[in-house]
Amino acid sequence: MENKFYTIDQIAELLGMHHKTIRKFINEGTLGASKVGKQWRISRHDLNVFMEKNNVRMGNEKVEEELKIEYSTVTEEAAAISQRINVSTVIDINEVEKDEYLRISNTIIAIANCKNEEIGKSTTHVKYDEKYKRLRVILWGSVKFIENMLNVITVLIEQK
Repeated sequence: MENKFYTIDQIAELLGMHHKTIRKFINEGTLGASKVGKQWRISRHDLNVFMEKNNVRMGNEKVEEELKIEYSTVTEEAAAISQRINVSTVIDINEVEKDEYLRISNTIIAIANCKNEEIGKSTTHVKYDEKYKRLRVILWGSVKFIENMLNVITVLIEQK
């Protein structure tokens, strides 16, 4: 299945709506979107889900046809860039008891060991300093991998 990504302006034109309305849907969580740099991108899947849930139809079928070639090119370029960029980060979590450390580290390691394409060539190191009750997580991998792992760690910490 080919992934397609749209800008807010493109979605507004496709749906025959104002771009501010599309931004409102994104901010409310009604329309799924991902931040790429400082701009929002909406996947074809998220657009379809939004349209189905809200019984919305395309305002301009001709525009959608014209944009198909452009979106596939953008998607290919984004995939190539994503493969070229790797990120590293160190996360220090203070005031962590040993049982919480085990829960967090087991989850992180389990996710890192799954055979998901998105993880790719990533590395994960977890170290616990019992004396200072500090958990240190070192991550290296694609931007998407780092983003997902930071989200997972945030959720795990909030479950305290």
